Amino acid sequence: MSSGRINELGVERLCLFGMPPVEHVSLAADLGCTGIGIGLEAMRYYNPDNYPDWSLRDDPALRREMIAAMRDRGVRVTLCEGFGLTPEGNPYDFAGDLDIAAELGSERINAVSSDRDRQRAIDGFATIAEMAAQRGIEVTSEIGMGPMSRLPKALAVLDQVGAENFRLLIDTMHYFRLGGSIAEIAAIDPQLIGYVQLCDAPLVSPIESYMEEALHEREAPGSGELPLREFLALLPRDVVVSVEVPQRSLAEAGVPARERVRRCVEAARALLTESLCPQADNAIIDAPSAKDVPHG
Repeated sequence: MSSGRINELGVERLCLFGMPPVEHVSLAADLGCTGIGIGLEAMRYYNPDNYPDWSLRDDPALRREMIAAMRDRGVRVTLCEGFGLTPEGNPYDFAGDLDIAAELGSERINAVSSDRDRQRAIDGFATIAEMAAQRGIEVTSEIGMGPMSRLPKALAVLDQVGAENFRLLIDTMHYFRLGGSIAEIAAIDPQLIGYVQLCDAPLVSPIESYMEEALHEREAPGSGELPLREFLALLPRDVVVSVEVPQRSLAEAGVPARERVRRCVEAARALLTESLCPQADNAIIDAPSAKDVPHG
Protein backbone atom coordinates (compact mmCIF):
# COMPACT_ATOMS: atom_id res chain seq x y z
CA MET A 1 0.00 0.00 0.00
CA SER A 2 3.00 2.34 0.16
CA SER A 3 2.75 5.51 -1.93
CA GLY A 4 5.61 7.49 -0.40
CA ARG A 5 3.40 9.54 1.90
CA ILE A 6 1.70 8.89 5.17
CA ASN A 7 -2.02 9.10 5.84
CA GLU A 8 -3.54 12.37 6.96
CA LEU A 9 -3.84 12.60 10.72
CA GLY A 10 -6.79 13.77 12.78
CA VAL A 11 -7.65 14.33 16.43
CA GLU A 12 -10.82 12.78 17.85
CA ARG A 13 -13.00 14.46 20.46
CA LEU A 14 -12.55 11.60 22.93
CA CYS A 15 -8.96 12.77 23.50
CA LEU A 16 -10.13 16.16 24.70
CA PHE A 17 -12.81 15.60 27.38
CA GLY A 18 -15.14 18.39 26.24
CA MET A 19 -12.79 20.93 24.63
CA PRO A 20 -14.82 23.53 22.68
CA PRO A 21 -14.69 23.17 18.89
CA VAL A 22 -12.67 26.29 18.00
CA GLU A 23 -9.98 25.27 20.48
CA HIS A 24 -10.12 21.75 19.05
CA VAL A 25 -9.45 23.15 15.58
CA SER A 26 -6.50 25.21 16.82
CA LEU A 27 -4.98 22.30 18.73
CA ALA A 28 -5.17 20.02 15.70
CA ALA A 29 -3.64 22.63 13.41
CA ASP A 30 -0.84 23.40 15.87
CA LEU A 31 0.08 19.70 15.87
CA GLY A 32 0.12 19.48 12.07
CA CYS A 33 -3.18 17.59 11.81
CA THR A 34 -5.69 18.36 9.08
CA GLY A 35 -8.75 16.56 10.46
CA ILE A 36 -10.92 16.54 13.55
CA GLY A 37 -13.58 14.14 14.79
CA ILE A 38 -16.33 16.01 16.61
CA GLY A 39 -19.81 15.75 18.08
CA LEU A 40 -22.44 18.46 17.91
CA GLU A 41 -22.37 19.01 21.66
CA ALA A 42 -19.93 18.64 24.52
CA MET A 43 -19.38 15.25 26.13
CA ARG A 44 -20.08 15.89 29.79
CA TYR A 45 -19.17 12.69 31.62
CA TYR A 46 -15.68 14.00 32.48
CA ASN A 47 -14.40 17.59 32.29
CA PRO A 48 -10.99 17.96 34.02
CA ASP A 49 -10.19 21.27 32.31
CA ASN A 50 -13.50 22.94 33.30
CA TYR A 51 -14.47 23.77 29.75
CA PRO A 52 -17.71 25.75 29.34
CA ASP A 53 -20.73 23.95 27.97
CA TRP A 54 -21.29 24.32 24.24
CA SER A 55 -23.53 23.09 21.45
CA LEU A 56 -22.98 23.34 17.72
CA ARG A 57 -26.56 22.21 17.33
CA ASP A 58 -28.00 25.18 19.22
CA ASP A 59 -25.44 27.94 18.56
CA PRO A 60 -25.22 29.21 14.95
CA ALA A 61 -22.62 31.81 15.96
CA LEU A 62 -20.35 29.04 17.27
CA ARG A 63 -20.75 27.19 13.98
CA ARG A 64 -19.72 30.29 12.05
CA GLU A 65 -16.72 30.80 14.33
CA MET A 66 -15.67 27.19 13.90
CA ILE A 67 -16.03 27.32 10.11
CA ALA A 68 -13.87 30.46 10.02
CA ALA A 69 -11.24 28.82 12.23
CA MET A 70 -11.13 25.72 10.03
CA ARG A 71 -10.76 27.85 6.91
CA ASP A 72 -7.97 29.89 8.47
CA ARG A 73 -6.07 26.90 9.89
CA GLY A 74 -6.53 24.36 7.08
CA VAL A 75 -8.52 21.87 9.18
CA ARG A 76 -11.58 19.83 8.15
CA VAL A 77 -14.27 17.90 10.00
CA THR A 78 -13.34 14.41 8.91
CA LEU A 79 -15.90 12.70 11.18
CA CYS A 80 -19.06 13.78 12.98
CA GLU A 81 -20.26 11.48 15.76
CA GLY A 82 -23.63 11.13 17.45
CA PHE A 83 -25.75 9.21 14.94
CA GLY A 84 -26.97 6.31 17.04
CA LEU A 85 -29.74 4.20 15.49
CA THR A 86 -32.03 2.58 18.06
CA PRO A 87 -35.11 0.34 17.83
CA GLU A 88 -37.26 3.19 19.13
CA GLY A 89 -35.75 5.93 16.97
CA ASN A 90 -36.45 7.12 13.47
CA PRO A 91 -33.46 7.77 11.18
CA TYR A 92 -35.30 10.73 9.65
CA ASP A 93 -35.00 12.47 13.03
CA PHE A 94 -31.33 13.03 12.17
CA ALA A 95 -32.17 15.31 9.23
CA GLY A 96 -31.39 18.45 11.22
CA ASP A 97 -28.09 17.11 12.53
CA LEU A 98 -27.11 16.07 9.00
CA ASP A 99 -27.85 19.60 7.82
CA ILE A 100 -25.51 20.96 10.50
CA ALA A 101 -22.85 18.40 9.61
CA ALA A 102 -23.10 19.54 5.99
CA GLU A 103 -22.90 23.19 7.05
CA LEU A 104 -19.66 22.40 8.91
CA GLY A 105 -18.28 20.65 5.84
CA SER A 106 -18.16 17.28 7.54
CA GLU A 107 -16.84 14.64 5.19
CA ARG A 108 -18.54 11.75 6.96
CA ILE A 109 -20.62 10.73 9.94
CA ASN A 110 -20.32 7.68 12.13
CA ALA A 111 -23.63 5.82 12.37
CA VAL A 112 -23.92 2.98 14.87
CA SER A 113 -26.82 0.70 15.71
CA SER A 114 -27.75 -1.09 18.91
CA ASP A 115 -30.74 -2.80 17.28
CA ARG A 116 -30.90 -6.57 17.81
CA ASP A 117 -33.21 -6.81 14.81
CA ARG A 118 -30.62 -7.12 12.06
CA GLN A 119 -32.92 -6.28 9.15
CA ARG A 120 -34.27 -3.20 10.93
CA ALA A 121 -30.67 -2.09 11.58
CA ILE A 122 -29.81 -2.57 7.91
CA ASP A 123 -32.87 -0.57 6.88
CA GLY A 124 -31.81 2.20 9.28
CA PHE A 125 -28.30 2.29 7.84
CA ALA A 126 -29.70 2.41 4.31
CA THR A 127 -31.99 5.31 5.19
CA ILE A 128 -29.30 7.40 6.86
CA ALA A 129 -26.86 6.63 4.05
CA GLU A 130 -29.40 7.92 1.52
CA MET A 131 -30.02 11.06 3.61
CA ALA A 132 -26.28 11.66 3.94
CA ALA A 133 -25.68 11.13 0.23
CA GLN A 134 -28.19 13.85 -0.54
CA ARG A 135 -25.91 16.20 1.43
CA GLY A 136 -22.63 14.94 -0.03
CA ILE A 137 -21.65 13.14 3.18
CA GLU A 138 -20.16 9.68 3.58
CA VAL A 139 -21.35 7.28 6.30
CA THR A 140 -19.10 4.96 8.24
CA SER A 141 -20.11 2.41 10.84
CA GLU A 142 -17.86 1.09 13.54
CA ILE A 143 -16.84 -2.56 13.71
CA GLY A 144 -17.49 -3.90 17.19
CA MET A 145 -21.02 -2.59 17.71
CA GLY A 146 -24.42 -4.22 17.21
CA PRO A 147 -24.86 -5.87 13.81
CA MET A 148 -21.30 -4.75 12.96
CA SER A 149 -19.81 -6.75 15.84
CA ARG A 150 -17.18 -8.57 13.76
CA LEU A 151 -15.68 -7.91 10.33
CA PRO A 152 -17.50 -10.75 8.50
CA LYS A 153 -20.85 -9.55 9.87
CA ALA A 154 -19.99 -5.95 9.00
CA LEU A 155 -19.15 -6.91 5.42
CA ALA A 156 -22.52 -8.64 5.09
CA VAL A 157 -24.25 -5.49 6.37
CA LEU A 158 -22.37 -3.32 3.88
CA ASP A 159 -23.42 -5.64 1.08
CA GLN A 160 -27.08 -5.58 2.10
CA VAL A 161 -27.17 -1.81 2.58
CA GLY A 162 -25.69 -1.46 -0.89
CA ALA A 163 -24.88 2.24 -0.65
CA GLU A 164 -21.74 3.62 -2.32
CA ASN A 165 -21.23 6.13 0.50
CA PHE A 166 -21.40 3.51 3.30
CA ARG A 167 -18.06 2.12 4.52
CA LEU A 168 -16.29 0.73 7.57
CA LEU A 169 -14.84 2.62 10.50
CA ILE A 170 -12.11 0.73 12.33
CA ASP A 171 -11.40 1.68 15.92
CA THR A 172 -8.22 -0.29 16.56
CA MET A 173 -9.01 -1.01 20.20
CA HIS A 174 -12.47 -2.36 19.49
CA TYR A 175 -11.40 -4.25 16.37
CA PHE A 176 -8.51 -6.19 17.86
CA ARG A 177 -9.93 -6.60 21.36
CA LEU A 178 -13.08 -8.19 20.00
CA GLY A 179 -11.20 -10.79 17.98
CA GLY A 180 -10.33 -9.08 14.72
CA SER A 181 -7.11 -10.07 12.99
CA ILE A 182 -4.62 -8.68 10.50
CA ALA A 183 -5.39 -11.62 8.21
CA GLU A 184 -9.05 -10.58 7.96
CA ILE A 185 -8.09 -7.01 7.07
CA ALA A 186 -5.59 -8.21 4.48
CA ALA A 187 -8.30 -10.30 2.81
CA ILE A 188 -10.80 -7.49 2.15
CA ASP A 189 -10.96 -4.77 -0.46
CA PRO A 190 -9.08 -1.95 1.31
CA GLN A 191 -11.41 0.62 -0.25
CA LEU A 192 -14.13 -0.62 2.12
CA ILE A 193 -12.27 1.08 4.98
CA GLY A 194 -13.51 4.65 5.26
CA TYR A 195 -11.92 5.90 8.48
CA VAL A 196 -9.60 4.80 11.28
CA GLN A 197 -9.61 5.75 14.95
CA LEU A 198 -6.14 4.89 16.20
CA CYS A 199 -5.06 3.95 19.70
CA ASP A 200 -3.10 1.20 21.41
CA ALA A 201 -3.97 -1.07 24.31
CA PRO A 202 -2.91 -4.28 26.02
CA LEU A 203 -4.35 -7.39 24.40
CA VAL A 204 -5.95 -8.28 27.74
CA SER A 205 -7.59 -5.42 29.59
CA PRO A 206 -6.26 -4.51 33.04
CA ILE A 207 -9.55 -2.72 33.76
CA GLU A 208 -12.67 -4.64 34.76
CA SER A 209 -15.06 -2.47 32.75
CA TYR A 210 -14.44 -2.43 29.00
CA MET A 211 -16.31 0.85 28.52
CA GLU A 212 -14.45 2.49 31.39
CA GLU A 213 -11.20 1.73 29.60
CA ALA A 214 -12.53 2.72 26.17
CA LEU A 215 -13.81 6.11 27.35
CA HIS A 216 -11.00 7.05 29.73
CA GLU A 217 -7.75 5.05 29.46
CA ARG A 218 -6.27 4.11 26.13
CA GLU A 219 -2.59 4.05 25.19
CA ALA A 220 -0.60 6.08 22.69
CA PRO A 221 0.02 4.27 19.38
CA GLY A 222 2.99 1.93 19.64
CA SER A 223 3.01 1.72 23.43
CA GLY A 224 0.63 -1.24 23.76
CA GLU A 225 0.26 -4.70 22.25
CA LEU A 226 -2.01 -4.20 19.25
CA PRO A 227 -0.49 -5.02 15.82
CA LEU A 228 -0.72 -1.44 14.62
CA ARG A 229 2.29 -1.41 12.30
CA GLU A 230 0.95 -4.37 10.34
CA PHE A 231 -2.52 -2.83 10.26
CA LEU A 232 -1.37 0.59 9.07
CA ALA A 233 0.71 -1.01 6.31
CA LEU A 234 -2.50 -2.38 4.80
CA LEU A 235 -4.38 0.93 4.69
CA PRO A 236 -4.92 2.95 1.54
CA ARG A 237 -3.05 6.23 1.98
CA ASP A 238 -6.15 8.33 1.40
CA VAL A 239 -7.82 7.03 4.60
CA VAL A 240 -7.73 9.52 7.48
CA VAL A 241 -6.13 8.09 10.62
CA SER A 242 -7.38 9.98 13.65
CA VAL A 243 -5.93 9.52 17.12
CA GLU A 244 -8.52 8.53 19.73
CA VAL A 245 -6.61 8.23 22.99
CA PRO A 246 -8.43 9.42 26.11
CA GLN A 247 -6.00 9.44 29.05
CA ARG A 248 -7.77 10.38 32.24
CA SER A 249 -4.84 9.36 34.44
CA LEU A 250 -2.61 11.91 32.71
CA ALA A 251 -5.29 14.59 32.90
CA GLU A 252 -5.65 13.95 36.63
CA ALA A 253 -1.86 14.20 36.95
CA GLY A 254 -2.05 17.70 35.49
CA VAL A 255 -0.81 16.98 31.96
CA PRO A 256 -2.55 19.52 29.67
CA ALA A 257 -4.69 18.33 26.76
CA ARG A 258 -2.26 19.77 24.21
CA GLU A 259 0.65 17.80 25.65
CA ARG A 260 -1.34 14.58 25.95
CA VAL A 261 -2.46 14.79 22.34
CA ARG A 262 0.95 15.92 21.07
CA ARG A 263 2.52 12.71 22.36
CA CYS A 264 -0.14 10.60 20.66
CA VAL A 265 0.09 12.45 17.34
CA GLU A 266 3.87 12.12 17.26
CA ALA A 267 3.61 8.41 18.06
CA ALA A 268 0.99 7.92 15.33
CA ARG A 269 3.12 9.82 12.80
CA ALA A 270 6.13 7.63 13.64
CA LEU A 271 4.11 4.43 13.20
CA LEU A 272 2.68 5.61 9.90
CA THR A 273 6.16 6.43 8.64
CA GLU A 274 7.37 2.98 9.67
CA SER A 275 4.45 1.41 7.83
CA LEU A 276 5.85 2.73 4.55
CA CYS A 277 8.96 0.55 4.82
CA PRO A 278 9.22 -2.80 2.96
CA GLN A 279 9.37 -4.77 6.20
CA ALA A 280 5.94 -3.45 7.17
CA ASP A 281 4.45 -3.92 3.70
CA ASN A 282 5.44 -7.58 3.81
CA ALA A 283 4.35 -8.03 7.42
CA ILE A 284 3.24 -11.43 8.62
CA ILE A 285 -0.53 -11.40 8.57
CA ASP A 286 -1.12 -13.69 11.52
CA ALA A 287 -0.22 -11.06 14.12
CA PRO A 288 -2.04 -11.54 17.43
CA SER A 289 -5.62 -10.58 18.07
CA ALA A 290 -7.41 -10.54 21.37
CA LYS A 291 -10.08 -13.24 21.37
CA ASP A 292 -12.32 -14.18 24.27
CA VAL A 293 -11.45 -11.02 26.17
CA PRO A 294 -14.14 -9.97 28.70
CA HIS A 295 -15.73 -6.64 27.79
CA GLY A 296 -16.64 -5.48 31.27
